[in-house]
Amino acid sequence: MSVFESLPTTPRSEELIDKAFSRGARAGHAKEGIEAQESMLQTAGNVLSDNLGNVVTSWPDFDDLDPFYRDLADAVVRREALDVDALRQHLNEVMWASRQVEEIKSEYHSRLRNADTDTARKLRKQAFARYADVTESVAEDLLAIGDARDELRTLPDIRPDEPAIVVAGYPNVGKSSFVNRVTRASNEVATYPFTTKQIRVGHFERDRIRYQLVDTPGVLDRPAEDRNDIEAQAVSALTHLADAVVFLLDPSGNCGYPLDSQIALRDEVAAMFADDTPVLTVCNKTDESRAAEGDRYMSVETGDGVDEVLDAAVEAVDYDVELPFEE
Repeated sequence: MSVFESLPTTPRSEELIDKAFSRGARAGHAKEGIEAQESMLQTAGNVLSDNLGNVVTSWPDFDDLDPFYRDLADAVVRREALDVDALRQHLNEVMWASRQVEEIKSEYHSRLRNADTDTARKLRKQAFARYADVTESVAEDLLAIGDARDELRTLPDIRPDEPAIVVAGYPNVGKSSFVNRVTRASNEVATYPFTTKQIRVGHFERDRIRYQLVDTPGVLDRPAEDRNDIEAQAVSALTHLADAVVFLLDPSGNCGYPLDSQIALRDEVAAMFADDTPVLTVCNKTDESRAAEGDRYMSVETGDGVDEVLDAAVEAVDYDVELPFEE
């Protein structure tokens, strides 16, 4: 499960107001006089302040997120004309509203103590009007948060704490076929919110270590000048994630892209990642052509060389398990 998948539905301001006032009315029916007004005031105020506060506290702290998820979240919310800083501001506004409701509730609770019944009713109505004004003032903030929540919940479950191998290359070079062949049949498939393409995340185990194979169509399958700002941000996220990159070439050119263009994209992708992130050049479709230099050669179609490519990728990751301290 991704860090955003458990985010609850974000309520609209009118929903919160209706919920708070209806519960307040029910609470008031059980009592009489000033006690009824106090009960309505307290119940409605608690519903609003608690629900507004929960909208904010249900979100993770972006400063504590792994850089991969933070950059990916930034890419996703940019599609909603936001960025992470703007989303934070919306969350701050909603938390302000929660605290304002608490202050109004406390203020009117004190004023109701010494009032007669008619005055208490008038004061409670004033308080309700102010509750509504405060909640309506963050209506746009709640909508923006809800839109961001809906987008972020669709992110694929990729775990930054597990070793990850990113599979890159032009379309039709065999990336998805490779991931499907070497990982479990029940690969996870999700759609990046900023592209119509699907991302495939497969898993395999070596020496009791689970590795992630990430196929990223729509992101690392074309030159930088062809990517929009959102896709560029997604590439930034992937540079934090990858422990190794397997770049597939199709020497036969049957993928529809000249070999020179494929090599140029390989060089560009290699430059994007940190110097300590190994990039393996793997020539696929060797049953059709071997007219290219690579670190490994394989044919996903026939299975020839596939295991060797996976072994090389694991070796390139060089993942060390952190064992508990032993005395």
